[in-house]
Amino acid sequence: MTATQVLVTIIVLVVIAALGYGIWFVTRRRALQNRFGPEYDRAVAEGDSRLAAERELRERERRHAELELKELSPESRARYTSKWEEIQARFLDDPAGAVRDADALVTELVAERGYPTGDYEQHLAHLSVEHARTIGHYRDAHEISQLSDRGEATTEQLRQAVVHYRTLFSELLGTDVTPTASDRADDAEPAARAAEHDAEHVTGFDDPEARHDAALHRADDEVDDEPAADVANDVPAQRNGGDVPHDTRSRS
Repeated sequence: MTATQVLVTIIVLVVIAALGYGIWFVTRRRALQNRFGPEYDRAVAEGDSRLAAERELRERERRHAELELKELSPESRARYTSKWEEIQARFLDDPAGAVRDADALVTELVAERGYPTGDYEQHLAHLSVEHARTIGHYRDAHEISQLSDRGEATTEQLRQAVVHYRTLFSELLGTDVTPTASDRADDAEPAARAAEHDAEHVTGFDDPEARHDAALHRADDEVDDEPAADVANDVPAQRNGGDVPHDTRSRS
């Protein structure tokens, strides 16, 4: 083999090695992007460089692999679901308290799954490996919770915090804790019966046929026009004294 042939062979091998390294490098980057999603973009934006951010994300993966995570028993899932329903019901009367309880319940669930819960940033880092798509909700909820502790959060912000907590909570629990349409219908049925009874009492009619007289039951139509609770997020808005209707008719 001549010197020229040796040189060409070396060049070809270097090119092949460079191509192989490039493919390996791009594959690793895409794997990180697919696993961390928006958390990858956040790490790059906050890091000194893309390479530094990728090293930090791989370090998260390494530390996460050392954890001994466990699945919840059906009994534990049922217990957590019941506690969450109590928190959502409490929001109407005590929004700030509901947010505090939601934060505490999510922390309790995280611990039972086997995640460390000491330092908040490390806490987020561990969760981001398997829950990168929902960790942003946890950050937003935590920020609002801190505002609430300082007395600076509005009721709407507190409602959003509960929704954010619920997103991560459902993923960790492995069960969607959002009420279904049938659940909402079941809850609405007793209220509808109560409204019907009140209309009968106000108008003084117990005759079933008389209930269909629209002129005598305008109150029913007015009730139907009242704004409903926030069904989209299933966390009710607060009521105030102005929401209560008053009977202004003269009494004999």
